[in-house]
Amino acid sequence: QVQLVESGGGLVQAGGSLRLSCVASGRTFSSYTMGWFRQAPGKEREFVVSIKWSDGSTNYADSVKGRFTISRDKDKNMVYLQMNSLKPEDTAVYYCRAWMGPPKGDYYYGMMYWGKGTLVTVSS
Repeated sequence: QVQLVESGGGLVQAGGSLRLSCVASGRTFSSYTMGWFRQAPGKEREFVVSIKWSDGSTNYADSVKGRFTISRDKDKNMVYLQMNSLKPEDTAVYYCRAWMGPPKGDYYYGMMYWGKGTLVTVSS
């Protein structure tokens, strides 16, 4: 059974930092892209950042460039999202996703997986 499990969310003041983690299990993800998406209250889920498992190439949404950093640990099957200089507008549920397809996940082929999400709240 494939699982993506996020952790690391919480409450932080504006300007602060958080590190999210996603542990992937149940299959080999060598051909997959791993990414983080977020959904704020009353808004649609949106792409944040992704990393290609095989070569580590990354893709960022403009809204988080220079503040967020994605990384992966192949040995631990982990994906991390380091979030710095957080803003109240970063408040959302953050989801880990795995797919095969373009870096922003506009579409996919084969199987696609989501985690259940972790809540990040940034106070002003």
